[in-house]
Amino acid sequence: PRRSRRRKTLAVAYESEQGDGAKQGASEPRRPRWEPRDWRQQLEHIREMRRGRDAPVDEMGVEKCYDSSAPPQVMRYQVLLSLMLSSQTKDQVTSAAMLRLRQHGLTVDSILQMDDATLGQIIYPVGFWRNKVKYIKQTTAILKEKYGGDIPRTVEELMQLPGVGPKMAHLAMNIAWNSVSGIAVDTHVHRITNRLKWVKKETRYPEETRVALEDWLPRDLWREINWLLVGFGQQICLPLNPRCNECLNQDICPAAKRH
Repeated sequence: PRRSRRRKTLAVAYESEQGDGAKQGASEPRRPRWEPRDWRQQLEHIREMRRGRDAPVDEMGVEKCYDSSAPPQVMRYQVLLSLMLSSQTKDQVTSAAMLRLRQHGLTVDSILQMDDATLGQIIYPVGFWRNKVKYIKQTTAILKEKYGGDIPRTVEELMQLPGVGPKMAHLAMNIAWNSVSGIAVDTHVHRITNRLKWVKKETRYPEETRVALEDWLPRDLWREINWLLVGFGQQICLPLNPRCNECLNQDICPAAKRH
């Protein structure tokens, strides 16, 4: 019996040590494994430069394209369609196409009843409009048949829809379902975060950038980062000839062109 009790004591002591180690380990995630240099100051500067909220994305972006007075299910469908139209397309063009669609009554049923030629005429000249006619029709039919006319409420299901990629899926979750599922990375976010070295090593594709950013960027910033950087990319950190002399980050940006 004594031998048995001694074994129990050893076992308890061992478990206690494990517990202490777990407690120590639990504090580790509070300190990010890696953080870009000066990122908090860079972020504050970008917020300051975006304070006017007067970029095209602020006035004609997806959040301005749907009918906010429509029933929730219709509103969510319009959000998804505006995201599908926005790919490879300027906000001004997407906004105009959405306005024309809404004038025809933009619902799942109205799109299913519309012939392809009419839909194409309405959305032209959005980028790749012929492909988008096909994707919109296919996706709308799936929504009608599988989701009762609503849109899916998970990223995985959204990405299974024709013409819907990761960026659109995360934005749809954010705007339509008010759920932060991940960082929506488009060409602006991809370009700017690489210029600022917010990724540990240079990334080639937006999806790589999303994974790299989510690894260290605090989750409470995920919702904000897309609209913040998109507008910044439209006005100052342009794809070609960025306006570095107008940027508050000129002295702390690794990619700044200093004159």
